[in-house]
This record gives sequence, C-alpha cells and structure tokens, in this order.
Amino acid sequence: MRAARLIKMVLLLQSRPLMTAAQLARELEVSERTITRDAQALSEAGVPVYADRGRSGGYRLVGGYRTGLTGLARGEAEALFLSGLPGALREMGLADAASAARLKVSAALMPSLRDTPDSVARRFHLDAPGWYREPQTPELLPVLAEAVWADRLISAVYARGSDGAAPAAPVARELAPYGLVLKAGVWYACAEVTDSEGDARFRVYRIDRFVSAAVLEERFRRDPDFELEPFWEERSAEFARSLLRYEVTLRLTKAGAARLPHVTDRAAAEEALASAPAPDAEGRVTVTLAMESEDVAYGQLLGLAAEAEVLAPAALRARFAEAARAMTRLYG
Repeated sequence: MRAARLIKMVLLLQSRPLMTAAQLARELEVSERTITRDAQALSEAGVPVYADRGRSGGYRLVGGYRTGLTGLARGEAEALFLSGLPGALREMGLADAASAARLKVSAALMPSLRDTPDSVARRFHLDAPGWYREPQTPELLPVLAEAVWADRLISAVYARGSDGAAPAAPVARELAPYGLVLKAGVWYACAEVTDSEGDARFRVYRIDRFVSAAVLEERFRRDPDFELEPFWEERSAEFARSLLRYEVTLRLTKAGAARLPHVTDRAAAEEALASAPAPDAEGRVTVTLAMESEDVAYGQLLGLAAEAEVLAPAALRARFAEAARAMTRLYG
C-alpha cells in the first residue's frame, strides 16, 4: 500500500514542477504529516525530492529526475480508456485529438494489452444527460474550451437567470475561465471575474446562457490554490441549499417517513427526519422540511397520499384538502 503511494507521489511530482503538501495530501488521500514522512523516505531511497520552505513552497524533484516506473498494468490501461468521455470531447471539439491520443497510447502498450480499448468499449458507456430530455450542445462550448486550455481571457455577454416574469438584461463580462463542468447534461464554466470594486472572485456560469464569447489574446495567470473539483462541489452544494427556501411542516406515518427521501430532496429529507422529535402515540413523526416552493412541495408530497399530513403552511394544507375532495368526487 505504501509502496504504491510512494510511486504515485513520484509520478505526481514528475508531472508538475511544484506541489504543496496540501495538494499532495488531497491527491493521495493522506495527511500532510504522512506526506512529510513519505518525502523523507523517498529522499533516503535516492529519489531527489526537495522541499522548498516558505509560504509559496512545496515539494519538487531536483535536476529533471524521471522515474522508469511508467509501464501500465492491465487495470491501469483499462482505467485510462474508461476515463474518456466521448460525447463531452466531441462537444468541446476535441474528438479528433482524443482519437489520435488513444491510438498513440494503444500503440505504446505491450502486445498483451493491445485489446484494452475494444475490451473497455464493449463493457462500459457513459450517458451523461438526464432522462426525458434531448441533450443540447451549447453553441459557444468550443470557444470556452479553447480559452480554458490556453488560459486565455474571454470577452462575453451573459444572459442571467431571472426570478421574476421579466428576463434580466444581459451583462458584458471579461472572464478568466478556469474549468468546465458537465452536470446532468448541462455544461457550466467556472471562471474568475473582477467586480466593479476591483475584487476578483470565482463564479459559475451556464454555458448555454452565453449570448456571445470571444477568446482574447491576453492570458491570465492561474491561482495555484484553485482546485476545480472541490470548488464545484462546494458551489453546487450551496446552490442546492439556496433553492430550499420554503418550509413545510409534515406529520408522517412510519411508511411516509421511509418514503420521504424518495419523493423530495434526499439530503433535506434526511436532515429533517434526523432532527425530528420522537414519534407520537400513533407512531407518527412531525418534521419541518425545507423545499423549493409551494408548487414543488405540492407536486412532490402528493405522492405520499395519506401517509403525510401537511400541518403548515396553511395555503399548502388548503391545496391538499381541495385535492382530497376532488379525488373523493372522482372516485367516490
């Protein structure tokens, strides 16, 4: 286990000029103290790992050192070909480059591993978009992808989302696009933007809302502390929480409590159930649940039928009462 981690650490340092202890710890899923011990072990074994001290320091390999441990095992080769997203690459305009790269990797593999690409393709396929919708490729996605790869600024006009009936006016922005994310068939750009007060901050933009975008000649300097995956996870979690602004009080049967996470936001349902008081004498539990809106609450909770009683808000309870009367008239 440790030997594999040490090899991976050397390969990481070989692929990047400098990595902090925190970055290595995240990549290798260990503590920074373990990274310090591993670096010392590599140094004692003759691998020239050097630690730069100071605020902007980290670990690096001295003198262009390169390891010969670059042969691929079958599992590693299969994982390499499995990691490709053909549809996403095609949408970004990189299908030809990806195909050429796969051919080169295949040619470099040992003869016993040459069947890896076909073997993986026959067994696994990634279909990213959600059900019941046709995937749509944003027209400006290749432009954004070009800027991301080249670290170039873009001049863009963006149509913001609207909370009201009237659409918000598009805004012009100069952005430093750090990365692209494909979430449930929708493309997003994670970019740094400078506001009117001169403060730079990272924001998320839906690429299908860009009215126009042009790649500029000027390059931007990447913030070395920016990590795309943790940034996206944090922002997407914040976004999901921000949608749940409508509070509903429910009285649930045991069956209703069991089904609640399956008809509404799972995290919100589990949080509500975990913080609920003990069941009453009838075995029913009262929960306070965060939901998106009255309409969403009505549509989702209707699926629980008589296993859930809406106690508040009064307007939502009245809608359920009317629905019950309508069902009685219909079915008798």
